[in-house]
Amino acid sequence: MRRRTFLTIAGGAAAWPLVVRAQQPGRTYRIGFVVPVARDAPAIVAFLDELRLRGFIEGQNLVVLPGGFEVRSEQIAEAVSSVVRAAPDAILSGGDVITAAFQNLTHSVPVMVMTEDLIAAGFAASMARPGGNMTGISLMSTDLDGKRQEILTEAVPGARRIAALADSNVASLKHLQILADTLRARGLELLVVRAAKPEDIVPVLDDAKAHGAAAINVLSSPMLFQNRRTIIDRVAALRLPAIYQWPETAEEGGLLGYGPRFVQIFRQRARMTAKVLSGANPADLPVEQPTTFELAVNLKTAKAIGHEIPARLVLRADKVIE
Repeated sequence: MRRRTFLTIAGGAAAWPLVVRAQQPGRTYRIGFVVPVARDAPAIVAFLDELRLRGFIEGQNLVVLPGGFEVRSEQIAEAVSSVVRAAPDAILSGGDVITAAFQNLTHSVPVMVMTEDLIAAGFAASMARPGGNMTGISLMSTDLDGKRQEILTEAVPGARRIAALADSNVASLKHLQILADTLRARGLELLVVRAAKPEDIVPVLDDAKAHGAAAINVLSSPMLFQNRRTIIDRVAALRLPAIYQWPETAEEGGLLGYGPRFVQIFRQRARMTAKVLSGANPADLPVEQPTTFELAVNLKTAKAIGHEIPARLVLRADKVIE
C-alpha cells in the first residue's frame, strides 16, 4: 500500500554511500546503548544491519557493549553511568529521561538521541547545528499526537469524550492543552489520564472507561511503548478503540497505529551513527526527523472489540491487518 512521505526538515536524511571510506584500518569501534528495547528486537537488528552496510560489522570492527537493553526507569541511572564509564565511540539513547541523564554525565562522548523534540528538551541548540555532543532524531511527537487524535475521532465518529493516556514523566501541560483545545473546537471533550509508572497503566485505563471515554489516544512515550502489551490487552478487555505511536503496534494487536515505522527510525539512526563513527562531529551533524509516516489498521482487533472502522479510513490505510 502507499506511504505518505514528507521532506526532512533542516538537514534531514542525506544520501550516504554503502561503504564508508573514512574508517581507520585495523581499528575496532565501540558503541553503547541505553534503550527500552531488547538486544534481539527487530529495531536493534535493523540498526546493526544498517551499520554493516556501511562497513561497521559486529564481530569484525564493531563491538556492542553488553547491557543497556530493556532498561526500565529504576535502572536508568546505573545503566547510563556504566556506559559513560566505558567511553565508547558513540552511545545510543532513547527518550527524554535517559538522554537527560547522559546530558548530566558527559559532554564529550557522542550521544545519538531519539526523543520527542531535541530542541524543546534542551538537548540540541538548533536543528541545523546541535552545538554539543548530542544529535539524532526528533520524532515530531507533539504534532503526531494531534494527528493521531484526529484519526481516532474519525475512527470512532460517535465519540463525545476521548481519553489521552499520558506518561506523567514526559507529557507537558502545554501539549495536553493543545490536544484539549483542538477537541473542544469540534464540540468534543478530552479526558487526560496519567501514568507515572507501569503499574499505574491498568488503573488509569479503567478510570478512563469509568468516566465515559469512548476511545484512547496512547501518547508518545518510551514507558508506554515498553508496556504496550499491557495497554493492548487492557483496552481490548474494556472494548475501547485505541491508537498508538507506531504502526507496528497495530500489527501486534493494537487497533490503530500512525507514525514512522520504529524499525525504519532505527535504520535512520544507524546512518547518522555511521557518520559519527567515521569522524563527523555531532555538534555539526543536523538533527533529523522522520520522513515517512504510515497508518496501520487492525480489523481483527476491531472485530474482537465489536467496533466497526469507517470504510473511508480503512481505504486510506497503508496497511490493513485482516
